[in-house]
Amino acid sequence: MNISQRSVLIKDKATALGFDLCGISKAEFMTEEAKNLENWLNQNHHGEMSYMANHFDKRVDPTLLVPGAKSVISLAYNYYSTDEQEDSDAPKISMYAYGTDYHKVVKKKLLQFFDWIKETFGDIDGRVFVDSAPVLERDWAKRSGLGWVGKNTLLINPKKGSYFFLAEIILDLDMHYDEPLTDFCGTCTRCIDACPTEAISPSGYFMDGSKCISYLTIELKDAIPSSFSDKMENYMFGCDICQQVCPWNRFSTPHQEDAFIPKPELLAMSKHEWHELLSPVFDILFEGSAVKRTKYQGLKRNIDFLKINSTTP
Repeated sequence: MNISQRSVLIKDKATALGFDLCGISKAEFMTEEAKNLENWLNQNHHGEMSYMANHFDKRVDPTLLVPGAKSVISLAYNYYSTDEQEDSDAPKISMYAYGTDYHKVVKKKLLQFFDWIKETFGDIDGRVFVDSAPVLERDWAKRSGLGWVGKNTLLINPKKGSYFFLAEIILDLDMHYDEPLTDFCGTCTRCIDACPTEAISPSGYFMDGSKCISYLTIELKDAIPSSFSDKMENYMFGCDICQQVCPWNRFSTPHQEDAFIPKPELLAMSKHEWHELLSPVFDILFEGSAVKRTKYQGLKRNIDFLKINSTTP
C-alpha cells in the first residue's frame, strides 16, 4: 500500500467514526506559527491563561510530543445544534457546551481511531489530542486543509462553516499531505463589527483573548471588570456571536451526536430560575458537561454580573 492509498483509507475510517473533516499535514517545526504565538503572548492577549505560555517549544514542534513524528492527522467533529433555550431573556450558554463535555466524546473516538490505525498499519507510535495538551490545533487544521483561519481567528470550512471541535493524531507514519485552503473571508467584517467587546482586531485575524466573552466567563478567575457591564450580550458561559454572524455558517448542518443533545430541563430554565440557581441544581444540570469547568461559583459570578447590569428586572 502506497502513502496515497494509506491516506485515503485513514480518511474513510475518520468518516466512518463520525468525523466531518479529516486532513493530513507533515509533522515539522511551525516557524510562522511560532512567531505569531510569541507576538500574541508578548502583548499579553492571553490574559490569565498562563498555560498558553507553558511548553512553548512543544506547541510548535510535534516531534517533541511524539519522537520521530512524521504526520499530523487533523479532524473536525460537528457540534452545530438547532436547539435553543426557551426563555429568550435567560442567560445564555454557548452552543458547544449544551451536551456532554466534548473532551470525553471526541477523545473516545480518537482512541478508537488510533487503535484501528495500529491494527491496520502495524507498530505505530503516536498520541491523540483534543484541546488538552500544548498543540496548536487550529493551525494544524489549517495546514491540513480543513479550512482557513477567519478574521474571527476561528477555523472556517467553505462547506461546513465553523461549528466544530478540532482534534489531532500525531504519529510516526508517512502519509500524503494535504494543501491549505484559500482564505475566503474577503472584505467581510461582520464578526469584527458584531463583537461587543471589540476583542477582534479592526483588521481581523488577531484576537485579544483577554477581552473575549468566552475568556471573561470561563478563564477569568477574578471579578469581571465593570467596563464589560453592558457588553456581555447576556452570555453566562462562552459566546457564539462571531460565529452566528459569519456568512459561512449558513452551510452548518445539525450534528448527529446523541451526547451533544442538551437536557430538556436545561433549555427550559427561565431567567428567574437561573438567577436563583443553587449548587445542587448546577450539579444536576451540568453533570458531565464542559460547564463544570467554571464550577458553580464561577457560573454564579457570571449570572450575578448579568443580573446586576441588566436593564430589565
